Amino acid sequence: MCTSVIFRHVVRHSLSQLSAVMVKHETPDRWPALLTLLNESTKSNNPQDRQVGLLLLSKVVDSNPEAFKPHYKQLLQLFGNVLQDVTNTTASYYCILTLTAITSYTGTEEMNLMRSLIPRLIIALKHLIQADQNQAAEAMEVFDELLESEVSVLVPHIAELVRFCLECVRLHLLFFTPLFQAVLKQNLLAPILQVVFPIMSATPPPGEEDPEDEENSDGNNDSESPKHFATQVIDTMALHMPPEKLFKQLMPLTQACLASENPYERKGGLLCLAVLAEGCADHIRTKMLSSVLQTVCRSLSDSNQVVRSAGLFALGQFSEHLQPDVSKYHTELMPLLLGYMSSLNEAKIGHVTKAFYALENFLENLDDDIESYLPTLMETMLSALHNTDNLKLKELAVSAIGAIANAAKEMLVPYFPPIIESLKGFLTDIQEEMRSLQTQALDTLSVLARTIGKDVFSPLAAECVQLGLKLTDAVDDPDLRRCTYSLFSAVSTVSPESLIPHLTAITTLMLMSLKSTEGVTVSTYDKQFVLLDDDDDDDEEEDSVLEEDGENEVDNVAGFSVENAYIDEKEDASSAFLLFFPHEDVRKAAFGAMGQFCRAQHKVWQENPTEANHKALHKLLEVVLPCFLQVVKQEHERQVVMGVLEAMNAIIKSCQGEALHTPGRLEEISHAIRDVLKKKTVCQDGGGDEADDDEQQAEYDAMLQEFAGEGIPILASAVPAETFYTHLNDLLPFIMNKAKPSCTVADRSFSVGTLAETLHSLVSVAGGRAVAGRLSNRLLPVLVAGVKDSDAEVRNNSVYGLGVLAQAAGPIVSTDYPMMLSLFSNLLSKESDRRVIDNLCAALCRMIMSHTEGVPLEQVLIYGLISVNVISWSPEKYFPLFLQSIQLTVNFWT
Repeated sequence: MCTSVIFRHVVRHSLSQLSAVMVKHETPDRWPALLTLLNESTKSNNPQDRQVGLLLLSKVVDSNPEAFKPHYKQLLQLFGNVLQDVTNTTASYYCILTLTAITSYTGTEEMNLMRSLIPRLIIALKHLIQADQNQAAEAMEVFDELLESEVSVLVPHIAELVRFCLECVRLHLLFFTPLFQAVLKQNLLAPILQVVFPIMSATPPPGEEDPEDEENSDGNNDSESPKHFATQVIDTMALHMPPEKLFKQLMPLTQACLASENPYERKGGLLCLAVLAEGCADHIRTKMLSSVLQTVCRSLSDSNQVVRSAGLFALGQFSEHLQPDVSKYHTELMPLLLGYMSSLNEAKIGHVTKAFYALENFLENLDDDIESYLPTLMETMLSALHNTDNLKLKELAVSAIGAIANAAKEMLVPYFPPIIESLKGFLTDIQEEMRSLQTQALDTLSVLARTIGKDVFSPLAAECVQLGLKLTDAVDDPDLRRCTYSLFSAVSTVSPESLIPHLTAITTLMLMSLKSTEGVTVSTYDKQFVLLDDDDDDDEEEDSVLEEDGENEVDNVAGFSVENAYIDEKEDASSAFLLFFPHEDVRKAAFGAMGQFCRAQHKVWQENPTEANHKALHKLLEVVLPCFLQVVKQEHERQVVMGVLEAMNAIIKSCQGEALHTPGRLEEISHAIRDVLKKKTVCQDGGGDEADDDEQQAEYDAMLQEFAGEGIPILASAVPAETFYTHLNDLLPFIMNKAKPSCTVADRSFSVGTLAETLHSLVSVAGGRAVAGRLSNRLLPVLVAGVKDSDAEVRNNSVYGLGVLAQAAGPIVSTDYPMMLSLFSNLLSKESDRRVIDNLCAALCRMIMSHTEGVPLEQVLIYGLISVNVISWSPEKYFPLFLQSIQLTVNFWT
């Protein structure tokens, strides 16, 4: 996009926003020229003029929707015409934004027009998805508004809308999730299920069987059938709806399917139970685990393989998500699974894959209870390795041995020699068709190194290191490198000395993996290219594209995508670094790299919101954040802990609620911050940094606490205020104690600065006003005292804090306005620091915007302390003073 086009785009948006400010507090009828402009431009034959007109319309209507109410019918008629032109998707986008703004203000007289728009709206959104998924995701919010305020408009089109949403999920635009929050309130759950269930339980026509049901399926199909996406809808409902209300509507449909004579309907019922396991785990565990397990067990002996396959998938899901309760049924389930494994038909590999999936998930949590099943298990797995030529079946058996080792640990020692003998052939065969089996063998070898016992595995350690280096030298494959790094890491836990002769080679490999941009695809607005392609000429050409004009090229980047194999490779390289490199700078850098991987994967998911990218993000977070929390508690070196806190803050700031999705994660991070503030971590307990003198240690301790304190406002911005309130209450005393006059200037500045940033975070989160109001009595005295501090930095942070307190708490603190204004007046008469004056201006603006009646506007304007938003309250009266204040401000800063 050339500079002139960007400039025009920015100017148009700026002028539209300025117009919106002017209209915010005045009716459009008092600005007839605006209405004339809107009428002419939105109906223009020139597509560009229509876009500009609709942009302006969306901004001014959004700023004051109710003022346009007399024009709603005219607007809805306009929208009908705009949405018909599916070639002008930008115009449709602005049109839908305007429709979203007015929806909650429409009345019965507009209902028929609104209802007639829905089919056109759906068609327009389909085209917008193809043109710009970000705009489409924003435009989808129109459904939120319709469900909240005008649900009757949607009811006649609910079947069409649900089918549309399923299509959008297929396009990897998972926007429909927020709508489920309103489904129950509007009694739409039943009609949605009536659409979804027949799709999920339908018998496919010949030639269109589900991939996992096809005779020669290899088990690796990524299905994109309507049935698959209908199942995803149930899965999403389970994650976002109260289980009691969902099950009340869902179970009659599920039970009817399970009792059907049609095998595909029985399969649909089992799939429904399977995908409920994650989102409704507590409900199933406590109220119906025995009954659903009986249902699944019966399905494993069903006469139809389609049903048996679905039963295995359900059992795998239960084993993964309903622990530890489901393991208590091992005496009933393990004989069934073992009997099932003994009669598998390797020709139907997709079915076999589900059987191994169920078995592995169940084995992982058996622990000591696995002992009685070991002979049968190992006979089955070793037989599969020796008596079949099917590489996929061998791979599944090797993977299952790893799961067995995780549960059995030293109990597997008698089987160790035949296992290793079987793995050797797979590990050294570098043929392409063996790659997947080879990488799985490396993974299982790493598991054995960690679980079988040091004495048993140590004799093989040096050979394993040499094998890993040989493979990475012979084969260029990110999955194989990832498995090799995992093997190095495992060997370092049992025989670190075997790595020493090869450290140079190993570190070179890992650093190359961490730095590599292989597998990164950069999508620009007018082209797409791949970094580090195999073709050298292409490399040079693409590098020149990046380097020719770096700043402009970044502006032209539409998005990045990273193949998951390369992300996994970097993750394992980092983990291995941490385990066998003692130097603090290396560990700190590796932790920083891990944080960057998380943020990069979050960006990938945002730009390409597929389920696979979402799972990859959470897989990474589940590895990295627990590791970080452990380091904060147990690491001896302060600088390493500082680096980890900085990296963790960056992850939460970037990933927001996604980083705190795991139950208990918010509490764990809050406790880690509290421990640092209380000086209760290992690195603050006299350990580490032995060469540092007392003064430097004190400096490090202060820096450490600052890094921890920075996490408080970041957490406050990532979750609803009520969710964080208990933890915030626990942390605030440690921050406020540093604001005492006896504390150092650095401590006082840190204290009021952290309080101010936390209040600022509350401005933009749900429930922030109520929480800020509850905190105001505690925080106001601290901030007022800070305004009177002798240090300019403390005064600056305190003035900023009072401003954001007024903004966050709103009218709740309006009774304190006279005191705050008096305080600011006294400060202004003697303050010489420009930063303090700047923040004082901003604080007054925030007070005005939060509670206009509490601020004497004329006095504020005389000092030139004004926000542009103030004009629209009474432009005739204040516009001359506004111009004067601008001149005063210009004079001041120049």
